[in-house]
Amino acid sequence: MKRAENLIEIEALLENLMKSHKEGGFLRKKILFFCSLYQNLSISMIIEKLGIKKTNFALMTSQLEKDGAIIIKKSTMDKRCRLVEVTTKGKEELDEFIKQIDKAMGPTTKEVDDCISKICQYLNKIL
Repeated sequence: MKRAENLIEIEALLENLMKSHKEGGFLRKKILFFCSLYQNLSISMIIEKLGIKKTNFALMTSQLEKDGAIIIKKSTMDKRCRLVEVTTKGKEELDEFIKQIDKAMGPTTKEVDDCISKICQYLNKIL
């Protein structure tokens, strides 16, 4: 029970931290991050990783594409599959957001960084 309570608390605290630095919207930053992280995954797989509705993803990626932050293209292996490529402009926007979050968090210890990394590994395994 304590683990579930800790995860709920972590999620709420992280959401508050991220929302305080959301110029352009937090969903926009999450989509940029996941598209950058999973460049070779199909759009449907990225949506699954994000845990959002297809319509929300479509609306945001449409805006990101208009802004020049991403390019949506067909897969060379399967023409039915679409892939998202983050442009230099998108990478710069994402990098700036990550710098803001790192600055807001301040310096951490190696132990804290290792714990955060292990939580990410654990959650990626079960999701």
